[in-house]
Amino acid sequence: MALPLKQILHKRTCLPVCELIHHISCLQIPSRSEHSVPWYQEYLQPPVRPKKDQEDRRSILRNPGVINVSKLSKEQLCQHLTENVFYKEGPLLAINKPQGLAIAGNSEELSMVSLLPDLQQLLQLKPELHIVKAAPKESSGLVLLSTCHVTTKNFEDFYSQCRKAKKPITTFCAITVGVPNPAEGDVKVALKGEQIHDLRLVVPVMDPSKGSLERKEVKETQTFYKVLDSANGCSLLQLQPMTVFRDQLPVQCTLKFSPILGDHTYSSRVAKVLGKDVYIPFDAATPQTQRVEEKILRKMHFSSQQMHRMPLHLHLHKLVMPEDPQGRYPTHLQAPPPPFFQRTMELLRLRMKV
Repeated sequence: MALPLKQILHKRTCLPVCELIHHISCLQIPSRSEHSVPWYQEYLQPPVRPKKDQEDRRSILRNPGVINVSKLSKEQLCQHLTENVFYKEGPLLAINKPQGLAIAGNSEELSMVSLLPDLQQLLQLKPELHIVKAAPKESSGLVLLSTCHVTTKNFEDFYSQCRKAKKPITTFCAITVGVPNPAEGDVKVALKGEQIHDLRLVVPVMDPSKGSLERKEVKETQTFYKVLDSANGCSLLQLQPMTVFRDQLPVQCTLKFSPILGDHTYSSRVAKVLGKDVYIPFDAATPQTQRVEEKILRKMHFSSQQMHRMPLHLHLHKLVMPEDPQGRYPTHLQAPPPPFFQRTMELLRLRMKV
């Protein structure tokens, strides 16, 4: 029978150490589980610290990595595109393209148009393969192709009707540095191309003249936006442009003091002075590597020295399809964001709520 602990401690006779341990281990401590180790063993062991997941500390540059189109050969780029076909029905084919791939670039760079003959052979399609709708060069996302010009004409007529009825055709998603206020609305602004120093950039025109609009030197643009989620000073935006103009979405996001993450062209137009958002004059806000607060960099495991490699987080996510009486086509096509975009959402705790 085990002696009470008090008697053991006050007893003059010295018990052997092994017997003392035996008596202590036989004591019943109500709060302990019967499967737990004796307290003298537990407290002699060093505390177990959870191992930090090394993968979680890698930036999007390493996990999952960002595709650099300029470093891919023609064969590698074609292979990537064929692996990212996500829809095929009848004469229609949809591909999820990487950011940086131009639609109809110059003769010195690869583009979707220049790759069509190779894609046609790899995918064993008819030689009439052509582009119906596509994400712009700087954006990742959906490219709709067709091998039937009659089908394409039907799509073009449908999209023309949508524009006249002021219905959105495309839906983009973007991660921005900043949270637009209000959280839902539209941006209406006239835009024009302007030579600033040695660069051709897009600038807003606050009071366009009637003549400049008639001469098409300036174009009225509009985009509906909605904050889908926000955290850590960043936002996940839904953008539905009602017009098409070069660099329309990045420029409009700066007007809401929420430049798109990875925008190294127009983000310099937004700055903070004494904690307040201010808009910098165009001639002073020359393109430069985007500046991001240190707390956001830490969340993304980035350094300011790496920011020039941050890709533009703009993705053509959804495309409306014309109604098909035969039910062959869905009401819309949806291309998932690229892995680096989804990883950034994870790091910044942003969710695309359904």
